Amino acid sequence: MSQGNEKTLAIDHATTAKKTNIRWMVVAALFFVTLINYADRASISLAGPGMAKDLGLNAVDMGIIFSAFGWAYVLFQLPGGWLLDRYGSKLIYSLSIFFWSLFTLMTGLAGFVTGGAALIVVFCLRFMVGASEAPSFPANSRIVAAWFPATERGTAAAIFASAQYGATVFFAPLMGWLAHTFGWHSVFTVLGLIGIAFLPVFRKLVHDPLKHPQANQAEIEHIEAGGALVNMDRADNQRPRLSYLKQLLTSRMMLGIYLAQYCLNAIGFFFITWFPVYLVQEKQMTIMKAGFVAAIPAVCGFLGGILGGFCSDLLIRRGMSLSLARKLPIVCGMLLCSVMVACNYTDSETAVIAIMAASFLGKGIGGMGWTVNADTAPKEIAGLSGSVLNTFSNASSITTPIIIGFILQITGSFNGMLWFVIAHALVVAICYLFVVGRIQRFTLRHDEQTGG
Repeated sequence: MSQGNEKTLAIDHATTAKKTNIRWMVVAALFFVTLINYADRASISLAGPGMAKDLGLNAVDMGIIFSAFGWAYVLFQLPGGWLLDRYGSKLIYSLSIFFWSLFTLMTGLAGFVTGGAALIVVFCLRFMVGASEAPSFPANSRIVAAWFPATERGTAAAIFASAQYGATVFFAPLMGWLAHTFGWHSVFTVLGLIGIAFLPVFRKLVHDPLKHPQANQAEIEHIEAGGALVNMDRADNQRPRLSYLKQLLTSRMMLGIYLAQYCLNAIGFFFITWFPVYLVQEKQMTIMKAGFVAAIPAVCGFLGGILGGFCSDLLIRRGMSLSLARKLPIVCGMLLCSVMVACNYTDSETAVIAIMAASFLGKGIGGMGWTVNADTAPKEIAGLSGSVLNTFSNASSITTPIIIGFILQITGSFNGMLWFVIAHALVVAICYLFVVGRIQRFTLRHDEQTGG
């Protein structure tokens, strides 16, 4: 056989080879690293009581420490997104994992100081954890945009996004056991070591599509044909410019998506801040029962998130347009989420639990902001676009608990609080129905004289 014929056969074999499915291994790695991410965020809540006692911190001191993560996380969103677009997902995400794990580990060593010095040390460490985690969700969205065609992107984004609920199931029992058995230091120490230990696994499993040693050409062609941005991190691509933010923030589609994400996160933040208080003070549950009941919406949110992404992708495979396939689960999910207001009209604990479970199931189904970001983010600034989305999203973690506090103080009732929360769900639906318009990849204008 001639050398030319051998080459032809080799090409034919590569073309007809069964495609690999490495992309699902990649998203599994994103799921597990996001579990660790959220466990590190939540570690302070379970370690807090023991920490306050040992370090001589009062309630005000702990409140300041609790806020450190959130402020840093919001402040470092845009720098984190720029770094992702400038240096690529793998490098910046790897550094992010290492440093948030390191600062978590160091928090466990903070017992050598007390009082005012302890406040400063722990605040700075938690601030650095927040700063280090800032690129994580934009990186998740960026990697999904690079690895998944539109027909699978909803499921993939739902998998990593659902880790925010799964972290409670996977890590809360471990953290509680560590704090009870070995003291508060052990919570930070163990979680920090878990993150550092997972870093080599992450680096082995996660690569750019064109550089992954286990992904064959058939898989690359499959995902690229479906709209995956496989060449997002090529060296000759347009460098990110912060001035491109003006184009994002003046786009009706992108602004609608960002505002919807703000409202969506406000609903989620209600569940992790005021919901347990509501169960104890308004529905007269014991704190133990409230703790158990509060876990039920988290499970429903996890299931709803997976269901929403899967159904959206299924609709696309059945021939529905991308816009309608994304908007239908979002709008239906937000309408289901709104049933929580029925809790104002019942005193039955069983009914309250069922209503809130259904509501958070709807929140999970409709929580597709990161999927839509992966659908729409410009390839040149996919990280920066995700950071803008996350900035809007986490701004609500600052405003929501404060506004709810004022509502309770002014009205003296939790009824207004639930109306406030469902108003956010309705705004999400309105944004996607009347503001966002057609969902499509946003195209930047490069003809403008821009700097940055």
